Amino acid sequence: MTGATMQRLIGMTIATIAFSSLSGAPMGTSAAEMDLGVAGASASSDTGPIDVGALLTAARGAPAAICSLASRAVGNWGWGSGSDAPVTPLTPAVPTSDDRRFRDALPPTDIQKLFAGLGSDDACVRELSVRLIGTQKAETVGGDLVSRLGSSDAGMRTIAALGLGLVDVPNAVDPLIRALRDQSTDVRANSAWALGRIENGRALNPLINLFSDDAEKVREAAVAAVGHMESTASVGALIKVVRQDNAASVRRVAAWALGNLEAREAVDALTGVLAHDADARVREMSAWALGNIQDRRAVPALSAALRGDSEERVRETAVWSIGNLEDRSSLDVLAAATGDRNPSVRGTAAWAIGQLDENVKAPPGLLRLLSDENTDVRLKSAWALGQLEDAAALPAIRDALKVEKNDRVRRALIRALMKSGESSQETLTQLLSSSDPVIREAAVRGIAGARSFDPWPWPWPRPRPFP
Repeated sequence: MTGATMQRLIGMTIATIAFSSLSGAPMGTSAAEMDLGVAGASASSDTGPIDVGALLTAARGAPAAICSLASRAVGNWGWGSGSDAPVTPLTPAVPTSDDRRFRDALPPTDIQKLFAGLGSDDACVRELSVRLIGTQKAETVGGDLVSRLGSSDAGMRTIAALGLGLVDVPNAVDPLIRALRDQSTDVRANSAWALGRIENGRALNPLINLFSDDAEKVREAAVAAVGHMESTASVGALIKVVRQDNAASVRRVAAWALGNLEAREAVDALTGVLAHDADARVREMSAWALGNIQDRRAVPALSAALRGDSEERVRETAVWSIGNLEDRSSLDVLAAATGDRNPSVRGTAAWAIGQLDENVKAPPGLLRLLSDENTDVRLKSAWALGQLEDAAALPAIRDALKVEKNDRVRRALIRALMKSGESSQETLTQLLSSSDPVIREAAVRGIAGARSFDPWPWPWPRPRPFP
């Protein structure tokens, strides 16, 4: 084996290990898969040119999982990084979203290779080709993508619509609107998705017309696209969808759209869906939407869901929404939620209580969470007590600090002590003379002033059920 070959193999091994740890790719992959990982990883680099030919050669025959990871490394701008497109060459193995992106303009010869790759018989080659085309400027690749939207081949029209959405080509609006009437379900779905990314108001009514399309994936893409457009003209149509569509996935996205548009006119419809829809994910999204709209008329329905819904994801999102509303009259229902059987609900309830502002008396249930078996629950309860600044909670906070082993929770407990008015000389002396540097650092920060201790720790809640 030559030195150059050995060096290449070592480099491939190192790159594959790095790519695996970054993206979760399985170890023990083949040489071709390693080549694809190296080439795909290079696509996210800002320091060197990508070898498009090598990448597409390595892509041929690669397993879908490996190709998804390589596509993820390419990345794209815009919400969802293009990972939420209805139809891709690798569907249903769609790459997850990622913030990385290849930023350099590719030379014309490489762009020609990529457009040729769109017509490949290999799904991975098509996937990587359109993802890389999607990183280029609209004035460079937009015209070629629009021309392919008029292809006689439905597969090419589908991938062209995907590319137009990735690139965000403004002059593609009219061709994409025409494509909403395409005979192919996939073309209609991707065209609707692309129009949602471009966000041109001319597409609003054509997209609303798709709410009655026979294909579920088309309706879902159209509803999501409308949800990204800042227009209340669609609210009535979205309310009809969230109440009546026969597909749970479409109703769920309609609930998201109403929440994203902050449509106060939809509060009654969403509370009804939260109470009665048979699908838990639709109820979850309705709860989220009500919290995002921030209309306190939703509190009774959210409280009922928190008390009675059988699905933990619905209860957790309902308690998050109540916390988002910052409604002090909800303290009792939030306090009751600290006893929920699910730790995510208990932790989010603690966070929500912390949202209620200062001078709220800490409920007993929040104090009990300081000894919860779940670390995140203890962290959120300690943070919440720091927000409430209730001096009556000091004994419970001191007791919890004596036995807490987690560093983040201990810092949060010290913060809660200081913000709640800890003045015991004995306690302060013990903290400052502790052999544990974590305790000493937190004590110094706390004594220096509560302001310097904000906003750490900030246990932001988990519920984000975006489509």
